Amino acid sequence: MAQRILMIEDDQRLAAMVGAYLAQNGYGFHHAGTGAAGMEALRDAAADPYAAVLLDLMLPDGDGLEICRRIRASAAPRDSIPILMLTAKGDPFDRVVGLELGADDYLPKPFEPRELLARLRAVLRRPALAGADGAAPLRFGRLEVDRGARAVRIDGEMRPVTSYQFDLLLVLAERAGRVLTREQLLDSVRGEALGPFDRSIDVHIGRLRAAIEDDPKRPRRILTVRGAGYVFAQAQDG
Repeated sequence: MAQRILMIEDDQRLAAMVGAYLAQNGYGFHHAGTGAAGMEALRDAAADPYAAVLLDLMLPDGDGLEICRRIRASAAPRDSIPILMLTAKGDPFDRVVGLELGADDYLPKPFEPRELLARLRAVLRRPALAGADGAAPLRFGRLEVDRGARAVRIDGEMRPVTSYQFDLLLVLAERAGRVLTREQLLDSVRGEALGPFDRSIDVHIGRLRAAIEDDPKRPRRILTVRGAGYVFAQAQDG
């Protein structure tokens, strides 16, 4: 059965173009022209959920950032649907806020359909790859990174992370003790080079710290190596 994509976007012409292109590439497609219609579509599809959401920032009945927050708040961490946010070109602040609220990736407008498809395939690929290997969970003291369930737990309690953030944590945890540059991290989770002004990795690291660290301002697990990148500290009790 074809994976179904929900697009929440008020531009009818853009939605029609994207829908036709995704259909040509084997995806089901549903378009919602407002945030309210998008949330209703998600609720109606609870028994057969969408594979991903394409979410515009500017909607006629509200802010796409608020819709992103509501989508994340309404789902269990392990069931979080991938969200690809569509942003206006030259709006880095909104992109950062979108990532902080739980978007997995963003794509500036105008965009090429092929790039949209590549980004979409990337966010859809992560759960399938991680769930297919059946590997045992990684455990570091109180922290558990469950690759099969795509879940993060502290003392057995689920901690909310997006699909993108789970993959980022997994890359770090599987290479515990090794310093990874921002470029290496982005290449591992998104499969592309880091742009000179792309700070999305830093945003996601901040969200991961908020989820797993006792004191995110004084992290003991995900450490910054100034001028180099990040390292996952394996020998920690917390």
